[in-house]
Amino acid sequence: MIKLPDPDLKPPAPTPAKHRSDYAQWWPRAADRSVGAGRELLALACPVECVCCGTEDFSLCGACERAVRVLTMEPFRAEGEAPALMDVDGSVILPVVAAGVYREELAQALLSFKKHGQGQLESVLSRGLGRAIQAAAGNIPGFFLVPVPTTNSAFRKRGFSPVHLMLRNLGRGGRLGAGRVADVLRKSGAVAAGTLAVHAVPDQLRALKSGSMGPGGQKGLGRGDRAKRVHGSMRATSSILAPDIRGHPCIIVDDVLTTGATLAEAARAIRHAGGIVVGAVVLAATRPPAAADPPGAGGAAARMDA
Repeated sequence: MIKLPDPDLKPPAPTPAKHRSDYAQWWPRAADRSVGAGRELLALACPVECVCCGTEDFSLCGACERAVRVLTMEPFRAEGEAPALMDVDGSVILPVVAAGVYREELAQALLSFKKHGQGQLESVLSRGLGRAIQAAAGNIPGFFLVPVPTTNSAFRKRGFSPVHLMLRNLGRGGRLGAGRVADVLRKSGAVAAGTLAVHAVPDQLRALKSGSMGPGGQKGLGRGDRAKRVHGSMRATSSILAPDIRGHPCIIVDDVLTTGATLAEAARAIRHAGGIVVGAVVLAATRPPAAADPPGAGGAAARMDA
C-alpha cells in the first residue's frame, strides 16, 4: 500500500482549471448527443430527479456527476481516523485507501444507491472505487479483492450488495487490473463476546434492547461497542466458485469506513483462512470526532454500516 496524501490538506490551486467547451473531433460530439437523447427518452418513460440537487430527468445530473467524480479523483490514506485500525502507539494495523470523503454529492449519491435502490448510480460510483483500488494495489501482482459481505437483513431489504455490484461493474469493464474478486467472506452469525442474546434478557428489557440496537445492529453504539458487536461475525470459506486465497495478497473492499471495526474483523477472518492481508479500499471515509463517542451517539456515520 502506497502513501497517499489527504486531499483536504492540499492547498487550493492558484488558478482555476480550464475546460474546453467542445470536442475537437466529430465522433465524441455525436456520442455525447446520442447519450443525451437516450437519457431524454428514458426520462419521458420513467420520470426521475437528481438525487443530489433535484434536477428533473436525471437520477444524477451532469453537474452533480462531475462533483462526485471530482470528490473521488484523488484517493488518500484514511486509516488515521479509524481507531480500530490504529494501535495505541500510533502505528497502522491495517492501511486503508479511500476514494473520497463521505460528504456532499458523494455521500448523497452513495446513500441513494444503498438505501433507495438508485441502481443507475452504480457506474459513476464504481469508477471512483476503481481509482482507489488502482492506487492501493500499486504494483502488487496477482492480488485478490475480497468484498465485505452485507448483513442478511440489509440484503433482504435491498435485494443486492452495493460492494459486489460495484466490483462486478469494474470487472465487466476490465478495470480491476491485476486483481481478481474472491468472494470468500461470509457472515458467521456468531454472537460477539460482550453482547447478550435476546433470549437471555428479561421480557421487560427485550423491547428496549431491540430498539437501542436498531435494524443495522450498530446504530447508537460507541467505538468500543461497535468493535465488540462485529468481533467473530465473519469467516472466510472456500468453495468451487471462490479461489483459494491461502498465501495470496488480499485487499479488502467495503463501501464506507467509519471506526474501522468491520474492516478489522474482515482482516481477522482472512488471515485465519491463510490469506495475506495487505490493506483495504473503501469508496468513502467518514471523519469521526477525535473524542470518544458519547452514549447514544451514532449519527449518519453509524447508519452507513452494511
